[in-house]
Amino acid sequence: MTIRLGHSPDADDAFMFWALAEGLVDTPLQFEHVLRDIQTLNEWAREGKLEFTAMSVHNLAYVADRYCVLAHGGSFGDGYGPRLVAREPIPLEHLQDYTIAVPGYLTSAYLALRLFLPDAKTVEMPFDAIMPAVQRGEVPVGLLIHEGQLTHREAGLHLLLDLGVWWGEQTGGLPLPLGINTVRSDLPEAVQREIARAFRESIRLGLENREQAMRYAMQFGRGIDPDTVDRFVGMYVNALTLEMGERGRHAIEEFLRRGAEVGIVPQASIHYCPTG
Repeated sequence: MTIRLGHSPDADDAFMFWALAEGLVDTPLQFEHVLRDIQTLNEWAREGKLEFTAMSVHNLAYVADRYCVLAHGGSFGDGYGPRLVAREPIPLEHLQDYTIAVPGYLTSAYLALRLFLPDAKTVEMPFDAIMPAVQRGEVPVGLLIHEGQLTHREAGLHLLLDLGVWWGEQTGGLPLPLGINTVRSDLPEAVQREIARAFRESIRLGLENREQAMRYAMQFGRGIDPDTVDRFVGMYVNALTLEMGERGRHAIEEFLRRGAEVGIVPQASIHYCPTG
């Protein structure tokens, strides 16, 4: 059986899927890797286009009836996360007066921003266009995801707020749930279990063979230096990625519950995939 597997062309996702992509996981399933940016994957999930796909936790609120959540492959900001930056310091109490460039209205970064600043004025941009736009003064504030979280200081930008830190303060230390991997709920349970087992094995092999998995992931580093790629992968591929557990599930449910409570997202009943 061929399973279309959607994930972003980013170093952390590549690290997780290295062993599957290299045929190192023994599985009867055939995986066809479909690489797209997260905004596209979020939109495709609305159509149920792929059997196995990464998506933003924010987007889960709209497709929870169609996809179940894997216990493996989650990206959590545990005391860190998407960052608001500007060319000059801006007091947080004045932030509502400035337009903020955001990396997609279905991203978890956007939902976190709206929880922090419900009346935020925003403009949507590709994630990799935001930092240059802030540098040039085209937008006053940018919401950075991916490696921009680590490289904004080198670009001469000021950190206004780390939303992962803010979220932890609001929730008693929960990690900020950003990305998840999901399986279409109409697949047979045996297939769902095998996807979960094979994916967990791929993550485990990556963590246990870090040097090899990092060499593969570097292809997706978008030109940043190896040390920064290694640090970025370490932030978002870790023990919570291998198995989110109750802490991860609680974070996801609390994130979407708070979003629904203030009317940003619809209420959703989350389903978790059977484990392999």
